[in-house]
Amino acid sequence: MSMAPDRRRQLLRTAAREFAEAGYERASLNRVLVACGMSKSSFYHYLDGKEALFDLVVSEATAAMSDALAVPSAAELGDGDFWPAIARLLDQLLTLDETAWFEDFGRMVHLADAPPASSLARFLAGIRAWLDQALDVGRAGGAVRTDLPASLQTQLVLAVLLAMDRWSLTQQPSADPATRHQLAATQLDTLRRLLDPAVHPAAPTPSLR
Repeated sequence: MSMAPDRRRQLLRTAAREFAEAGYERASLNRVLVACGMSKSSFYHYLDGKEALFDLVVSEATAAMSDALAVPSAAELGDGDFWPAIARLLDQLLTLDETAWFEDFGRMVHLADAPPASSLARFLAGIRAWLDQALDVGRAGGAVRTDLPASLQTQLVLAVLLAMDRWSLTQQPSADPATRHQLAATQLDTLRRLLDPAVHPAAPTPSLR
């Protein structure tokens, strides 16, 4: 997309706010273009339509988040640093710069009417794949309980993370840094209560595999 950087930034930020507030189906491309002072002919010179704009917003936001975060690799999680590494990641997520941009993208993640084949679906699939790998490493190293089937454990963790993220976005929008650090600590405590055998020892149960 060959567009002047400032113009491109304005279009993406404005579109993110429109999708976050209106949802995908009710989002108005016309409102976005009017807010940006951009003609339809200029827009269609770069993009095919609303779905292409949605995908571009997701792609740009995820790339920006990837640059801003130090997501631990499986090797880093397996060096006896599992929970400290998760703590650092959660704190980074809750205290990212460019708060409004990432908050709008965060609300987009929870849209019920997002296109099923969009880059958002691929983003969520990537999160699930990372969780699968991270939990595998945690179980192997004794940091994560092993009395639940791996696939169920991933589903539970993903559901909890999404629920906490949705709550943070609706109940604590644009919170101050101290509140965000506290939210990260609370989320870590919740995950440890769910997963860490040292915090919540698992009673012997029949295998569910």
